[in-house]
Amino acid sequence: MIWEVFRQEKKGGYHTHCGNVHAPDREMALMFAQVQHARRKPTHSLWVVPKEEIGEVDHEEAAFGGTSDKSYRWAMTFNTDIEFAQEIKDSQREQEEAERDRARAEAEGDD
Repeated sequence: MIWEVFRQEKKGGYHTHCGNVHAPDREMALMFAQVQHARRKPTHSLWVVPKEEIGEVDHEEAAFGGTSDKSYRWAMTFNTDIEFAQEIKDSQREQEEAERDRARAEAEGDD
């Protein structure tokens, strides 16, 4: 029986496929996986899975990635007609004016 082996190098890391082992049962598969795939490399854990238990979904069977419209990520697409949006604009304007005033005061102080 063929068993697929996935190895995690560091705690919290991803398990990556590192090969397979041929073994008659789970106990032997775990032992063979340790010897073949964890002995010489830093390993935090191993997953050993019967090959026939692994399922696959490819790009033809499923739409990966969801929508390609990511406009919701940009602030320019939000409705800015609401009251607090005006407050934010006013606050931004006040901060810019204060920055200009500080710069002007510093320039006048240097003369």
